[in-house]
Amino acid sequence: MMLDFIAPDRARLDPDALKLYETDFDSKSAKIGEFSITGASVYWDPSSGRKKSDGSVCVLIYRDDKNRHIFIHDVLYLVVPDEELHPLARQCDIVLDFIIRHGFRRICIETNGIGNALPEIMRTVASARNLTINIQNVTNNKNKENRILDAIEPVLSSGRLHAHRRVQSTPLIAEMLGWTPTSHSIHDDGLDAIAGAISCTAMPIHPTGRKIQTFSANTDFKI
Repeated sequence: MMLDFIAPDRARLDPDALKLYETDFDSKSAKIGEFSITGASVYWDPSSGRKKSDGSVCVLIYRDDKNRHIFIHDVLYLVVPDEELHPLARQCDIVLDFIIRHGFRRICIETNGIGNALPEIMRTVASARNLTINIQNVTNNKNKENRILDAIEPVLSSGRLHAHRRVQSTPLIAEMLGWTPTSHSIHDDGLDAIAGAISCTAMPIHPTGRKIQTFSANTDFKI
């Protein structure tokens, strides 16, 4: 079978190919709808968080590794006021709220550039809140455009990339519409964070309990 060559500048990430869903993750059954979830990743691709800087983005994805489906469950774009004296510490506070809300205590942080200092800042902020958090440092050496294309395009084009409807209210959809591997757009930070989340080692997910089952006893017996 002959495959048609597609020029790099024609490659796209079509948001219409996303499978949108509204259901939340059920920790008792470890399912999202009909899909059994086997793992999850929380990934933070940081920046200064200033309005005119690169985007600082934290994402949560779930995985169904048996059927190779990915679920973009929540995306957090962080912006701090220009007058904030400690923008990284402030972002750590916001990210902690984000992961706690979703019931996690583990996060992958991209430590290229400004992220190099974040693991220690995050531990300090978490300690001040009497929280324990597990941090995985991630260093990326691969070209960003290739990271995004290699991680996202296969699951998107094969109909295996899902997104919670709340993601539609974030800048992610606009990033997908404007992205190509040759555009070198600065508006791809959400995509980069998702690519990182897909590529990093996931936390195993197991059902926490079964639903209560009711049984009818046979009382038609003689003594």
